[in-house]
Amino acid sequence: MNNKQRIAASALAAAFAMLGAAGAHAETYDGVHAVTSSASRNDVKAEAVAATREGNPYSDTAAEGAVAFKSTLDRSTVREQAVAAANNPLQSLDRRAFYRDEVPAAYRKPGVSFTRQASLPSAARP
Repeated sequence: MNNKQRIAASALAAAFAMLGAAGAHAETYDGVHAVTSSASRNDVKAEAVAATREGNPYSDTAAEGAVAFKSTLDRSTVREQAVAAANNPLQSLDRRAFYRDEVPAAYRKPGVSFTRQASLPSAARP
C-alpha cells in the first residue's frame, strides 16, 4: 500500500467513526402523553363551529368575499337542461376510459334523430 491509499483508508475510518458517534445521540421514546386541556367540551365545540363557518382563510378567493353572479337563463330553462343531462345515459361518457380511446359502438350516440319533424299533409302540398 502506498501513502495515498493509507491516507484514504484512515480518512474513511475517521468518517465511519464520526457517523457512529452521531448515531449514539438518538432520541428516546417517552410513550403516549396524556391530553391536558383546560377547555370544556362545549367550548371546544363552539370554537369548531365558528372555525367551520369562517371558511378557508388560505384559499385564493378568501379575501374576495361573496362574488356576484348574474345568470342570463331563467330557472325553468336551467331545470330543463339539468333534467335532460341527468336522463342522458351517455352524458358522462369519456372516451379515455376505453381501450385505445375507442368508444364501443354500443355506447355511441345514435346518428339518427328520433324527434318528429313537422310537415304538411300530402294533400295540402302544392
